[in-house]
Order: sequence, then structure tokens, then C-alpha cells
Amino acid sequence: MCGIIGYVGSKDSVNIIIRGLSALEYRGYDSAGLAVLDNNEFKILKKAGKVAELEKMLESTSLSGSIGMGHTRWATHGGVTDINAHPHCGGDNVVLIHNGIIENWMEIKEELSGDYAFISETDTETAACLIDKTYKDCIEKGENNPTLEAIKAAVQKIRGAFAFVVMFRDYPDRFYCIRKSSPLVVGCRHESAKEAAGKFEAFCASDAMALLHYTADVVYMNEGEIAELSVNGIKFWDFSGVEHERETIHIDWNYGMVEKGNYPHFMLKEINEQGTVLRQTIDKRVIDNQIDLSSDLKWDLEQVKSWRKLHIVACGTSYYASLVAERLAEQFTDLEIRVDIASEYRYRNIRCGADTLAVFVSQSGETADTLAAERLAKSKGAHCLAVTNVKGSSLAREVNSILELKAGPEIGVAATKTFMGQLAAFSLLMMWIGKLRGTLCKSDETRICAELTRLPYKVESILSRQDELRLLAEKYAETTSRYGIVYERSKGFLFIGRGNEFAIALEGALKLKEIAYVHAEAYAAGEMKHGPIALLDSGTPVITLAPADSLLEKTMSNIEEARARKSPIISVTSEGNNAVKSISEDCFFISRTEEELYPMLTVVPLQLFAYFFAFIKGCDIDKPRNLAKSVTVE
Repeated sequence: MCGIIGYVGSKDSVNIIIRGLSALEYRGYDSAGLAVLDNNEFKILKKAGKVAELEKMLESTSLSGSIGMGHTRWATHGGVTDINAHPHCGGDNVVLIHNGIIENWMEIKEELSGDYAFISETDTETAACLIDKTYKDCIEKGENNPTLEAIKAAVQKIRGAFAFVVMFRDYPDRFYCIRKSSPLVVGCRHESAKEAAGKFEAFCASDAMALLHYTADVVYMNEGEIAELSVNGIKFWDFSGVEHERETIHIDWNYGMVEKGNYPHFMLKEINEQGTVLRQTIDKRVIDNQIDLSSDLKWDLEQVKSWRKLHIVACGTSYYASLVAERLAEQFTDLEIRVDIASEYRYRNIRCGADTLAVFVSQSGETADTLAAERLAKSKGAHCLAVTNVKGSSLAREVNSILELKAGPEIGVAATKTFMGQLAAFSLLMMWIGKLRGTLCKSDETRICAELTRLPYKVESILSRQDELRLLAEKYAETTSRYGIVYERSKGFLFIGRGNEFAIALEGALKLKEIAYVHAEAYAAGEMKHGPIALLDSGTPVITLAPADSLLEKTMSNIEEARARKSPIISVTSEGNNAVKSISEDCFFISRTEEELYPMLTVVPLQLFAYFFAFIKGCDIDKPRNLAKSVTVE
């Protein structure tokens, strides 16, 4: 949520800031702004609306400066207005941008009300004024490093989650980044091989993808850390003021990965990359039809055998991948399994300890609830494993082990290729645990590994038939006009599936809700008669997941129930399954595969159906309303 970009160097910061803000648009926002420090004067421009509107305002100004910051805001405290947009000033000395929520902002505001006239409704302005106040106090005391001391004093008074970027008018060659429970990444680049003073450029952002055009050498800031970025380098301190060193990480991604190419939307590009994602995920992990994660997971065999419990915790799409993982764990391991939503797990009296492998799933590695849940499990002594797409993320740095997805950057808010990566990674992980514990049957290992190597081609076979799904979406997105009012043919969708396919039904319904703003519900097919059947009529299509698995006959019975209520049936089934086709109004065939791996095929038609449905409706597919790519506040 929200976006941050900062720069200091020898170039004009404005173009860098605008480019960075544009790269962060996918995170979700409602206003944008920037500030530069030029000739000892803060120059600020901000506006409710899109980055493009801010960029248009720049055409009539002469804004420039070699140090600056930019922000895209998602309103929390105060409405969507120009005044509430960031950056915010604290007196004449401080300008600040902020991601997160300050919980005691009213208390701080009341304390400072005698010295400052607040003009916005935001919690952020109180932080800017507080830092200005502590800075003035440090100047009066004659502190040797008044900026650092001011920040230290201010963060001791602030409760909540924050990523701050702060500029001081008196220091035109540097700015500060402060992180508590909200992600920040800093990067650097040398303009010459000699790395001479004045040739050093420093950047910060809420997401490393905003920096890829300029640098792939970054440091993900730690919890409770302060960074000073200047033309001479980057320094780090903890909140108590103890200076320390940090090593940079080189990101394997490049700027070309975060461009749309010839695709109209990032989401469609990322759907089409899923065959590649599968290949990258299994590369060097499946060798001669055998599973080997020893390069990723440096586990002691005795430790693995000591585990009795497996907890899998995630949010949203990652949670649905975890439900598939649950079935795989039941089949390949002998562990006691629990799968939970992170926002619930963290507030329960969870019994876990040294006998527990706790797996936390997050595409970004910055999901606030998932991080909090991981910290809870770790405090209880569990061995924590992250399944994430960002190896330098907060989650990846905090856990005991990491299994990287290798999906590459995902820009579209609605997760697609990272979901595919999660499904593949979980297939490998559960087999690996079973192999180490002696519960994985050799024939199962050979069978699944052999099919995993064929699966990318089967995914790409589905992707080659996108026109079928576009026509299907057109049919169900059809509208009619009566008395000047537009009615959609489909008032809502019901998704059903059994076993692993129930999780895919949930994911398919979520995609339609996320990007097409269509009401969609998903149920385990066996629950139809326990309530959902009351929804069914000719205006409620039922999308059924009915591959040729061991539960097909049961699923077909549920299809017949829906047909009897006159609901149009849209089925996804295995090729050659004419029995399902005969009881469906529309049918999309997928290749046959091993039962455990069907989710990686059945999900693709649902992603494309949702995409084309949203496209026909004219929705903003990559930036759906009210949503953010990474939910970094509770």
C-alpha cells in the first residue's frame, strides 16, 4: 500500500521521482506528490488523483533539485484531497512522507498544538511536526548530529507502523529513512568507476521494483533501523543510535521484467509467463525424476524427524495455495496439519513449539498479518519457513529457512504467476519433507516429478487457446438495456469444486471479484445443499471444476443439482471427458495430468476468464479499485 521514492545525487531528482512513482502505481493509491530541496527551499507539488495528473502539473512549473522524494497515498486518516496528500511539512525545517499508521497521532497533535498550526487531517503531519520540534531541541542543546538525535527522540514517542523519509532544509546533500513495521529498501549506484565523492547516487523506495531502472544493488531495511542517504554514501543506525554496517544484495531481476512489452496489461503478461515460472521453480530441484531441495533448505535430518506439527499460514491468494498444500501434506507426510489465515492465526492461542514446522506464505514477504503471525510462531520456538517471491524481504530475513518462488517480479495486483509458483513450490516442499521423514513412496516421487517436467507445456497449451475464454467471457458479460437501465446477464457467479479444486474455486471467485467487480462465491461442491443452492437460477452461472480425478462422479452430481435449478453450467474438465460436456452449457478442456497437479492447470482458465470479463467491462485490471499489491498495514 502507498508508494515511496527518494533520491539524492548529481542528477535532477524530479524525473527519477516521477518514474519511480509510476512504477509503484500498482500498489494502489488515491493521490500523489513530491518535494525537492533547491537553493535552501522546499518546493512541494501534490494532488489528489493519478501520477499522470501530477506529471501534467509539472509542465507548468520549473521544479528541480538534486535531492527529492515522492509519494503515492492511500487515504487512511483524512479524505482524498490535495491538502492531505504527501509530502507534509513540519515547520520550515522538515518535509516528510510516510507509509503506515501512527496510532497515537491525536496525542502528539494535542501536545504540539501550541507550537504548530496543523492544516491537514492526516496522522503524517503530526510526525513531521514532531521531528521538527525534536530537531529544534537538538539544535538548542548543541548536539553534534542533530538530525539523527532528532529522529531518535521522535521515534521513541511514536506508536504504530511507519516508513518515513525525511529531508531537513539545513542538509541539502542527504535525507533519512526510518523503518518500523512498514517496508523500505535503499539502493545505491556509482556514477563512475572511481566512486569519487559527489558521484554517488542513493535511492529509497517502498518496493525494489521502483529502483530497477537505476540499480539492482539494494539493502532491505531492518525493523527499527535508520538510514542516512547522501552523496557520500549510506549509513545505518538502530533506534538507539548504534551505527552498524549493512551489505548490499544484488537483485536478479532487471528493468525489462517490469515492463508490459506488447501486452495491454501486466496481468495478461504474467498469466502468459506461467509456463516459464514452472520451469524456473523446478529447475535444479527436480533431477532425474527425484526431488532435491538440499540447496534451498539446509535442514538437519534429525530436526526434520523431530517435527510433529505443520502449520501453514497466509492471506488471500496465498491462503488458497496453502489449502492445496494441506492436501499434499496429508498425502506425502505424517505430520499433524493446520492451515490458517494469518489475521486469525496471530490472535489465537496457537499451540506450537520446537516440534512445529511453521510455513508462512507471502508473495511480497511484507504482508503485515503474515509477518506478525511468523513472529508469534518464532517466539514459541517453531522452525519458521518462508515461501516467498522476494528473497530480501522482511519475512525472508526473519525466518529460519526460505523457499524462493523464482517467479520474477509481479506487477498486476491480482496474483497469477506467483500463485502458480506457490503451487509448484508446495508440491516440491511436501514431497521433500516426506522424503526426509521416510513417508514419501518412491513411486509417488517418480510419478509426480516426471509430470512436473511436462506440466509447463500443458499450461502453455491452455494459454494458446485464449480466444475460447475471451468468447466465453463475452457471452457472460453481455448486457441488455431496459427502460434506460443497463442489466448484466450474470448477476453473480457460483464456483464449486471438491478436494484440491475447492481451493481453485475460491481462487477463481476471488479473481473475478478483484478485477471485474462481479459478485462471486465459491463453495466446496458438497456444501451446495447446505445453503448456496438457494442462490441458483437462470441468472446465476455455476463454474464447476471437474477434472478427471477421484471425486469426479461426486462433482458431476453437484452439476446436475445446479442444472435442475436452471443455472448455466460452465465446466473446466479433462480432455475427452464428454460426460461433463454433455451436462454443461459451456465446457473448457484441459490436458490430463496427475491428480495432485490438476490445480496448476484448472486455475489458468479461471484467470483468463476473469481477465477477459474485466477487460470487456472496461475495468482498470492492473490497478483494481480499493486494492493494493502488498498489504503492509493491519
